[in-house]
Amino acid sequence: MIRVDQLHKHFGGFRAVDGATLEIANGSITGLIGPNGAGKTTLFNVIAGRLPPTSGRVTMAGEDITGLPPHALFHKGLLRTFQIAHEFSSLTVRENLMMVPGAQSGEALWNTWFGRRRIAEEERALRAKADEVLEFLTIDHLRDERAGNLSGGQKKLLELGRTMMVDAKIVFLDEVGAGVNRTLLNTIADAIVRLNQERGYTFCVIEHDMDFIGRICDPVIVMAEGKVLAEGTLAEIKANEHVIEAYLGTGLKNKTKAEAGA
Repeated sequence: MIRVDQLHKHFGGFRAVDGATLEIANGSITGLIGPNGAGKTTLFNVIAGRLPPTSGRVTMAGEDITGLPPHALFHKGLLRTFQIAHEFSSLTVRENLMMVPGAQSGEALWNTWFGRRRIAEEERALRAKADEVLEFLTIDHLRDERAGNLSGGQKKLLELGRTMMVDAKIVFLDEVGAGVNRTLLNTIADAIVRLNQERGYTFCVIEHDMDFIGRICDPVIVMAEGKVLAEGTLAEIKANEHVIEAYLGTGLKNKTKAEAGA
């Protein structure tokens, strides 16, 4: 689905992404982990068109998408969420979802005068779609709640719901578990797995919660200092000496050895 070749993103003399090369397989839930400052979010921002690369290439299903802006990638089915959820706080949960699809008839002034029937039909269809999404995510009881009143975990579910309002092909999730309680995090994990298995979504997930990564992600890619350090199952990653040293720390390395000896 996505291939990144020798991608660089420099900020002056600082190389946030330094020659990263990786692939995200179609139909996978790929985890992306690494210490703070490893370049994970910057990599997401370059792939998703929020930052131009210094050099390198990104392709999606064989098509060169390097440097395309977010709105162009949105229409190709590449979406991303953020560590801090971005919602329209004064709108209801349902209205937040109904805002997502582009090119709605009601956006054209001419149609507000002469295309009212078409607008009403579109709104009915969007309302039905939004209600279906909310039911899928088990937050249909919040449909009329203002989005600004939601908890952090509920806002993450709402962001996931936005991706379901369009024909998403690949979704980049940036620290979906940040600030989310364990119960809601399990709900989010279930929704991601269902979207992957039932609707064919491909995901790439940045997350620090290793239980969450281990539950849903295969493979797992490790970044450090702007480079790809390792790739494999979580079990393989945990056993990788370079990863233990660079990411998990020497204290956990010694603990792992002690456990192995036990």
